[in-house]
Amino acid sequence: MRITIYTRDDCVQCHATKRAMENRGVAFEMVNVDHEPDAAEKLKALGFRQLPVVIAGDASWSGFRPDMINRLQVEAASA
Repeated sequence: MRITIYTRDDCVQCHATKRAMENRGVAFEMVNVDHEPDAAEKLKALGFRQLPVVIAGDASWSGFRPDMINRLQVEAASA
């Protein structure tokens, strides 16, 4: 499953999400909307208004969500 985290440079919740994924061994790609403004517009069009935004297969959410990160860890371990 492809996992993408959309972040900003000075986003505390973004950094927490990245750290939590790394600590759980979940592989992901990062897109920084400060450097890719088109990505920010895409997220707004999808209805997101808060960063980070995590898109993992059919699941997506915004904000720091340890519960969802734990689910990804379980899914990755069983794959």
